[in-house]
Amino acid sequence: MQNTSPHTFHIPVMGIAYTIDTPIKVACFGINSAISIIEDNLLEVMRKYYYQKNNETYVPITVKEDDFRARRITDYLDLMQRIVTSKMEQLKTAAFETGSDLVKYFEMLPDTSMLKKRYQEWLFTSNPEKKRLLENFLLKLVVPGAIEVNIMTKVDKDNLAKNKEIIENGSDALTALKGYAQSDLTNSSVIFSAGMNPRLYNYMEGFSAFDAYQWGRFYKKVVIKVSDYRSALIQGKYLAKKGIWVSEFRIESGLNCGGHVFATQGLLMGPILQEFKEKKQELQDSLFELYNPAVMGKGKRGFSKPHPIKITVQGGIGTSEEDSFLREYYQVDGTGWGTPFLLCPEATTVDENTLELLVQSKENDVVRSKASPLGVQFNYLKGTTAEKERLDRIVKDKPGSPCTEKLLVSNTEFTKEPICTASSKYQKLKLQQLETLNLSKEELEQQRDDVLSKECLCIGLSNAAAISHDVPFLKKLTAVTICPGPNIVNFSKIASLQDMTDHIYGRKDIVQNPNRASMFVTELKLYIDFLKKEIERTLSPSTRDFKSWEKFSENLLDGIAHYHGLAATYSLGNKAQFKQDLEEAKIEIFQIQESRLQIG
Repeated sequence: MQNTSPHTFHIPVMGIAYTIDTPIKVACFGINSAISIIEDNLLEVMRKYYYQKNNETYVPITVKEDDFRARRITDYLDLMQRIVTSKMEQLKTAAFETGSDLVKYFEMLPDTSMLKKRYQEWLFTSNPEKKRLLENFLLKLVVPGAIEVNIMTKVDKDNLAKNKEIIENGSDALTALKGYAQSDLTNSSVIFSAGMNPRLYNYMEGFSAFDAYQWGRFYKKVVIKVSDYRSALIQGKYLAKKGIWVSEFRIESGLNCGGHVFATQGLLMGPILQEFKEKKQELQDSLFELYNPAVMGKGKRGFSKPHPIKITVQGGIGTSEEDSFLREYYQVDGTGWGTPFLLCPEATTVDENTLELLVQSKENDVVRSKASPLGVQFNYLKGTTAEKERLDRIVKDKPGSPCTEKLLVSNTEFTKEPICTASSKYQKLKLQQLETLNLSKEELEQQRDDVLSKECLCIGLSNAAAISHDVPFLKKLTAVTICPGPNIVNFSKIASLQDMTDHIYGRKDIVQNPNRASMFVTELKLYIDFLKKEIERTLSPSTRDFKSWEKFSENLLDGIAHYHGLAATYSLGNKAQFKQDLEEAKIEIFQIQESRLQIG
């Protein structure tokens, strides 16, 4: 049997540590959530912690053992599944009384759900027999949320055997997929983020765990995080040709999100969602045309019609009104709420020091940085212990970090084996090289800043869980990096899980910023700022650059026109303010076009 979450939202993966045990906290309330499975050393720490907490015997899986990465991942996921199953059993035996987790389960549901309505019927009936029948009915429909896993496709370094040869199918992303595929999780999904990885997708074909066992039924589903329709079509077709069905496309704002940002060419959320709305059936049919012959070509059972495809959206959603509008107007099947949940200890794992930083954060505290060694811009909260540590090392003329985890090693500029651009080894070599290149003062300063901005994310994004649970991770390396989306500035109080669900479903308002702009306007402003900075940092722009920027600005103007069309018919918060914000943005784009985009 395949369970379906009774909620309309999910909690996306955040960093490495921040949702590392979120399913243990929220799945028993029917909420889907995702964890990162790329950092196996942290998973081993969490294995030990939860084995002991669950009164089970912990047996280490050491790096000396064969296939240790995949085995650690599999075992941690199986452990989580056992814990969630146990919690569900306890919840179902709880009393139907105020304060019990069972009652909390029903109270947190959206008021529009059938299950919530039957619960309210139980609540207001005084007939003992009817109450008993309703209790039995409700208990049968209580289901856990899904334990989902996220694999960032770009984090896929090759690993070496003892003889220094590359291990076949032993790269980071491939072993993460193997660990997940071999786990006991059912009613689960693997989420691929950061673009297409052909090696990973090809490897996936060898696992039957992703096959459909009935129409629309999968033990393990495939979800792809995308920023536009074209990406969904390309990746969906690639997998369909291999007999792998994508059950969900998870659209994320290119800039109004946490962590790594993947800007579109000025395509905004509204027009992107409109395209998915208009072409959803076309997408489903075009994938099925490739999928069904591929499945039957392997001697497996074919299907008479396409499996369902869900379209969900995340990135900057902050009010129940926005959540409802996305689901009702753009007809998305669900929404993702990430950043606000960083202030909800019942759902996420954030150490106390960093939690206080999040509470106090203001608009200029979240920046789009070059901190990531991947070379991708990264939304980042200033003032963390990791930033202080990085700056302190620069002051002491010892820039860079020790590279213990090596998940982001990719640079071979100075070495035969890849090294990380955040490492002290790379930064020392790169800074020495820059001094020999006879660069202008401005260009030298810019390149030095780019080098020194890199931060060790492997450790920084992992440490919060180790600190919060008081378990050792890496000796003397305790700095924390956190990567909320810009939306964090609208939330400044610690919230309970009940508070958060009540906010999402419009029963409560926990937004603390009275001047909060619409999610659409916020994203638009972020894109304008992105364009301006791209122009400013390009010291010698080419004709191609000018054409790219012009296309970018035209897409922004098309997006503004789309939003004006919506505002004419639909209520989008403060309509007058929304229209004014759009007009001001349009004027700013015109100014950019007039002053900066003229080809000399």
